[in-house]
Amino acid sequence: MPSLTLPRLLFLAILLRAILFSHGLYQDAHSTLKYTDIDYYVFTDASRALFHRKSPYTRETYRYTPLLAWILYPTNWWFSYGKFIFALSDIVAGWGIYRILLRRGGGMTESRALWYAATCWLLNPMVATISTRGSSEGLLGVMVVGMLWAAVGENTILAGALLGLSTHFKIYPVLYAPAMLLAMERDATFTLSSYVQCIRNFITCRRVLFSLSALATFLGLNLVMYAIYGDEFAEHTFLHHVVRLDHRHNFSPYNVLLYLVSSPDGSSEVPFAKGAFLPQMLLAGVLIPLVAAKKDLAGTMFAQTFAFVAFNKVCTSQVCPPLHSLVPTAVLIPSTVFHVVHSPPPVHPPL
Repeated sequence: MPSLTLPRLLFLAILLRAILFSHGLYQDAHSTLKYTDIDYYVFTDASRALFHRKSPYTRETYRYTPLLAWILYPTNWWFSYGKFIFALSDIVAGWGIYRILLRRGGGMTESRALWYAATCWLLNPMVATISTRGSSEGLLGVMVVGMLWAAVGENTILAGALLGLSTHFKIYPVLYAPAMLLAMERDATFTLSSYVQCIRNFITCRRVLFSLSALATFLGLNLVMYAIYGDEFAEHTFLHHVVRLDHRHNFSPYNVLLYLVSSPDGSSEVPFAKGAFLPQMLLAGVLIPLVAAKKDLAGTMFAQTFAFVAFNKVCTSQVCPPLHSLVPTAVLIPSTVFHVVHSPPPVHPPL
């Protein structure tokens, strides 16, 4: 049996996506049940609006950054261009996962790294199907993987820039900022008596550089988009997701509550739709980084993503690819990150 090598793995990954891509074209042409994701039609309609010198937000339900519509601008001539870009992003993300696994060490051989990258991402049929149907999560996946790769390689400016870019695309990558900041330096253990000293020690050159890079990228993109599209950019890209009520194809624990409240006669004295993200942010953005970031950054980012997805108001299959991209890191989490205390077996007196 031939051994798995990187060229063979990339060839199989490309072949899988090519087959699904071709099947999608056939199914769309010959079946009433379309292979293409409904969101892809939203993306392409927004790009068509740009082509006609209109705002992408003239397309109802377009709740994304205009940058995505600009990236998909060539769909005005080749409708499937976006699917090609998303599938290509999958391949790049898979290569990045492989490189991260090799860099982390810990007994990770090239063969094991290839198999982890293959089973969790490159040859994962769910990931390949989602991207070839036209979901943009592949783009976010490659940004998250690239950010982790830069952080592991101590490329501070690039890691910050990718954090700012990914947060511009979707809000949730901002959760990784506390973990990345904590993991950058090996600070002394926090004590109440040394509170002021801990704050002084926390402010280092690398952390300041990372923060400035992330803020410059995030604010720069947002200011440009706001200058062009005004309040509708802020409303549809960010503010809408705070009060969003989506009770369709939703696996969230809030699904039934959202369904009841969204009915014409539904109401709730507790505004959980607006406050549901608070416990989610506390867990994923504060508690998990404090517990684990200094011990294992990659494993912490996986735990943060898992907590965010599990407790999000909207949980669909489209939000899973960024989680899958960090699964290989989960199997390498040291036992000291989430320490489990095992009680010793009871000692019985001899009979």
